[in-house]
Amino acid sequence: MSLSVSTQVSPVGSKLIVETAAGATANNNVTGAAGTLYTVDIDNTGNADTDAYVKIYNTAAPVVGTTAPDLILEAPANQRRDFVIPQGWDFASLSFACVVSPGTAGATAPAVSVPVRMVAS
Repeated sequence: MSLSVSTQVSPVGSKLIVETAAGATANNNVTGAAGTLYTVDIDNTGNADTDAYVKIYNTAAPVVGTTAPDLILEAPANQRRDFVIPQGWDFASLSFACVVSPGTAGATAPAVSVPVRMVAS
């Protein structure tokens, strides 16, 4: 896993969050402060037969498979999906993980790690 967060010029968001190998282990409190999420890009092209679900939490330290996600975004097998939230989604603490099952209980990582990119303020 390789997580990076960089400051951006702010026409929309000021933080670019890039996880090159998202999996079932949560990336906790990635912005370090409250903010607004505007876009999520999920690149599941490395998994030919498995859908990927990015679970997004408005909590600092979720337990993947136990803590109910606030948002769940799907990227079908062998596809890349971009999600735009025009009004933004406000959060107190932004955490996320990527698994192969939707819903709260899913906690198994995809066979091939999934790159996830987000823009937040």
